[in-house]
Amino acid sequence: MSETWLIYLGFAAALLAVGLYTLLTMRNVIKLFIGFEVVSKGVSLVLLSTGFARTHILLAQSLVITFIVVEVSLVATALALIINIYRQTNSLDVRGLTKLKG
Repeated sequence: MSETWLIYLGFAAALLAVGLYTLLTMRNVIKLFIGFEVVSKGVSLVLLSTGFARTHILLAQSLVITFIVVEVSLVATALALIINIYRQTNSLDVRGLTKLKG
């Protein structure tokens, strides 16, 4: 294993840790969404670094591109939901979502 793989893995672990910390501590929907995005970037970095270490970089790149395509559709849906949450509650606090019915 090369030293660069460990560096990539360290950065990916840092991204995952920051994203999980954000998901566990924040109550704002936008900040939660940003935390989720940071976690997904950490996962894509893990995929790329593993492909680099195993010398299957083309397979890893195709997996990451597929992951990005799926993530873009998730981002569009999540942002539409966040806009609708703000319109209904006039707040982006997660605790305000308990008032929604239906």
